[in-house]
Amino acid sequence: MLDAASASLAGLEPFLMYFSVAIVLMLLFMRIYTWITPHHEWDLIRDKNPAAAIAFGGALIGFSLPLSSAITQSMFLLDCVIWGAVALVIQLLTFLVVRLVLKSLSERIIKGEIAAGIFTAACAIAVGIINAACMTY
Repeated sequence: MLDAASASLAGLEPFLMYFSVAIVLMLLFMRIYTWITPHHEWDLIRDKNPAAAIAFGGALIGFSLPLSSAITQSMFLLDCVIWGAVALVIQLLTFLVVRLVLKSLSERIIKGEIAAGIFTAACAIAVGIINAACMTY
């Protein structure tokens, strides 16, 4: 019984390493994402703006999907960091493209237009799914 518990806990160190890297990448993504958006997500979410919460939540999900793929597919921790960074860049580019396609996106989110938030979130999640699938080799 003790050997089984000890064998189980042998994976704790890699788990903590990958989990820590994932949290750091997620925080980095959140920080950069909120820098590149003209609107202020945290203020809008605090003010109960559903469009901002939906768009930002979709961006987080869209980033976490390929990040989880990077974790499961990576050969070593640095590999995970590199592919996590690729996922981060792709999600940021996704927002910039959606902003070009959907005119006045930030203004619409600031006004609480749920349709703009849902479309932004759906694009982020869709690109995240494709991004994650492309990371499987």
